[in-house]
Amino acid sequence: MDTGREPLWQEEPAVRPRMADPVRTAAVRAVIIVAITLIGAMVAFLCTLAGSWLAFPAVLGTVAGTVVATWAVLDVWVTRQVWVQRHGVRSQPSSTARELRRERRQERRRQRRERPAPADRAAA
Repeated sequence: MDTGREPLWQEEPAVRPRMADPVRTAAVRAVIIVAITLIGAMVAFLCTLAGSWLAFPAVLGTVAGTVVATWAVLDVWVTRQVWVQRHGVRSQPSSTARELRRERRQERRRQRRERPAPADRAAA
């Protein structure tokens, strides 16, 4: 049933390509760990203000969580670097560097073709 109205949203292509699955998995894991660490830090802070006995264990948990969260964020970075190294990156066809390399390669081939072939010493 067409009511003549425009749709509520317009589908647009993504500006950036989607992250690779291993990188996305590491990123989600890191976000969850950082969120839990921040919650633990807030609990430690509030327990300290309240003078609760739970303040000391909460601070220790927050310190440990900070170490784990740092490790998780580094894991995202390392996973991304490894993925790019193994699978490469998509280069743009209009890349200036690629065009310059192509021109230099064609020039070398042209020079090789124009040079006379070396005389055969075995025939002499």
